[in-house]
Amino acid sequence: MRLFTTPIAQPTSAERIRSILMAADSMTIVTDEGRTEVSRLYGSGATEHIHLHPPTGAGGGTDGTTNGHTRATLEFTDVAPTPVRDRVRARVLLAGRLLTASRHAAPTGSRCMALAHAVLDTGGERITVGLEELMEADTDPLATCEAGMLTHLVDDHGDIVQLLLRLVKPRLALGVRRVLPVAIDRYGIILRLEYARSHQDARLPFPSPVKDIDQAGVRIHALLNAARHRSPRSRLLSDS
Repeated sequence: MRLFTTPIAQPTSAERIRSILMAADSMTIVTDEGRTEVSRLYGSGATEHIHLHPPTGAGGGTDGTTNGHTRATLEFTDVAPTPVRDRVRARVLLAGRLLTASRHAAPTGSRCMALAHAVLDTGGERITVGLEELMEADTDPLATCEAGMLTHLVDDHGDIVQLLLRLVKPRLALGVRRVLPVAIDRYGIILRLEYARSHQDARLPFPSPVKDIDQAGVRIHALLNAARHRSPRSRLLSDS
């Protein structure tokens, strides 16, 4: 008899992009004139500093501008806060044109951008997302506190991480040298399983998605209770 499993819920590409922008504390602005590193966004994320607008009309010269607007790409790197192998989880590119402040009002210190498209690069896949899809997507409620939650787990609750390993399929746990949490979002926790010469991620889904930060602790405890009741035989059956 063939068994069918329910797909594990996880963020869409648009949701991931919005969450990365919300949590970003730095970015790189790339134009025809070169690269500019912006190292401090003062903890409020890129969404407070970059205001996205629909694409403007085409046409213009060859000097990198269109109707006085500079072609630009904004680059963001999503780095795991825990000391795992290959800490870069994803990169986000916003391609479009930086708009003049005189025509598009923005708070002091902010920039407006006519977005052509956004790209989520996870290393193995590049997905393009348009402005409408990006604006309709939800920002993960744990995006801005994820780093603190994961470092707290690693620094103060290493035993919990080892306990969560019981929820990983046995064939994936074989040969694991080290396990660390690499991400957490509304849908669950992702563990990075490190082997002698490789690594692999395993998502542990919450019983139901987190709607606000106050629910995160309850969902984590639900996973821990499931791990404590996971017998060796039940693990073997789940992997068959």
